Amino acid sequence: MTQSTELTTKTPPRNNNLQPSVFWRLAEDIPKPLYTVLTITSIALPLLLWWLVTTFGNIDPKFLPSPAKVLDAFGRLWSTRELLKDTVASLWRVGVGFIFASLLSIPVGVLMGSFPSIRALLEPLFGLMRYMPAPAFIPLLILYLGIGEEPKIMLIFLGVFFFNSLMVMDTVKFVPKDLIEATYILGGNRWQTLTQVIFPHVLPGIIDACRINLAAAWQLVIVSELIASTEGLGRRISVAGRFLRTDEIFVGLIVIGVIGLCFDLLFQYLLRVTCKWSSQKR
Repeated sequence: MTQSTELTTKTPPRNNNLQPSVFWRLAEDIPKPLYTVLTITSIALPLLLWWLVTTFGNIDPKFLPSPAKVLDAFGRLWSTRELLKDTVASLWRVGVGFIFASLLSIPVGVLMGSFPSIRALLEPLFGLMRYMPAPAFIPLLILYLGIGEEPKIMLIFLGVFFFNSLMVMDTVKFVPKDLIEATYILGGNRWQTLTQVIFPHVLPGIIDACRINLAAAWQLVIVSELIASTEGLGRRISVAGRFLRTDEIFVGLIVIGVIGLCFDLLFQYLLRVTCKWSSQKR
């Protein structure tokens, strides 16, 4: 007697007790309210710990000033317009150096990633320059450019250009070859493939590379402003450290951090606006 059996595949019921908590979801979005709470906590918790340590701990204000003392120092520097002048000076130096480095490094990186011949010609040199610390060029920059604004801007340029070029190149190298071949099949030429296929495809990676290297520009501005500067947040921090004005050091660091965070959010907004077609979640 033959008996026909029917095999059915059933998905076992999900046991909610075995599911990971919302906090520990792997590569999944978390609810918006939880995201907001965690974002606020990331700022509020360090501030709370800072206040508790300086209020109830026996710590010399010269080593760790309280949030109130830092706020007082901020008000004092702002009222005399010294902080505004320092901030504008640092913003100008970072802006000019970073913009020039980006305008040159993006096309160079795209060409290096697109054409193996250009990559073979430039990558060894750029790889060599990348491992040379930019501050080591300060004596040469002073010798060649003097002690004005030029060496400060050039230092930021050197610290951004080579890293940004190589990061853009790595982004372009991973463009799928099938996409390029399909463009040629559809009648596209080399220039159309470069400008209408490769560049739009790697634009999110280019924006991310610039966002990351902008942080390097802000780190270098501290060093650049040690070159005979009369204004700048780096100079403000250096002078405050010389006279043990720890509250002013904190003011300079916090201002740089806030400015950097604002630029980071600006890059993320630019990414959402210009790359709506991108399927990658950011």
